[in-house]
Amino acid sequence: MSTTSSDPITSYAQAPTRTLSTGGVTFAYRELGPKGGVPVVFFVHLAATLDNWDPRIVDPIAKDRHVITFDNRGVGASTGEVPDSVEAMADDAYAFIRGLAFDTIDVFAFSLGGMVAQALVVKHPELVRKLVLTGTGPAGGKDIDKVAGTTYYDILRATLTRSDPKEFLFFNRNATGKLAAKAFVRRLQERTVDRDAPITTKAFRTQLKAIKKWGRSAPADLSKITQPALIANGDNDRMVPSVLSEDLHRRIRGSELVIYRDSGHGGIFQFHEQFAPVAVSFLAR
Repeated sequence: MSTTSSDPITSYAQAPTRTLSTGGVTFAYRELGPKGGVPVVFFVHLAATLDNWDPRIVDPIAKDRHVITFDNRGVGASTGEVPDSVEAMADDAYAFIRGLAFDTIDVFAFSLGGMVAQALVVKHPELVRKLVLTGTGPAGGKDIDKVAGTTYYDILRATLTRSDPKEFLFFNRNATGKLAAKAFVRRLQERTVDRDAPITTKAFRTQLKAIKKWGRSAPADLSKITQPALIANGDNDRMVPSVLSEDLHRRIRGSELVIYRDSGHGGIFQFHEQFAPVAVSFLAR
């Protein structure tokens, strides 16, 4: 099928990187999918840049929806210093979204991104219409403050085996998990041009500090979240314990919960063939 220049880009590997300057920060972002309607803004995980989104999750959503991914302040190609609190990251996300002149969005968030999304929706409930929270947990959530220890341990294991740390952090170390991990890491390499700058060590450490603070802070009142929410995870998340997804589900009234068996923090990536249609249908309802 031939495409005309007016056809929207629906492949994340081909989405051009753009910039927006607001409040003294220049944010790097990518957009794809048909414009118009409520956009789906993606909130990325710890240490991640624009290049860390799985195209098998992004592309199915971008088929019918305007999708925007972005680097938070101080990450990848965005300027400034990484804030040391999740709440300040949410303020940056709000500045970015308002800078693009959107007053209603749907959110797709993973891990640290899910924490930022919760802080955003509690502070600006009018901005968010629907919420997809994956591999994440609430403020004050059990053992979230141990993320740093797990992360450094797995980075060391990955270094010793010359692997990507995400293979250890996101996936089980059994036969199926190892295969899924390799496939995921390969998918992240599908974009070959205009790749993002990797996160700096200093920025990464500051993000870990923010996650630790979030884990040790007082639990937020999540009964304030009245938006439709889809919560998903693997059943063996070593980074943000899977019980916290159940905790979120209990505390966000009317939310839906999907737990994938025999998978870890990256359960939605391991089971992308099952999860992408669930996310598409949730966002379309």
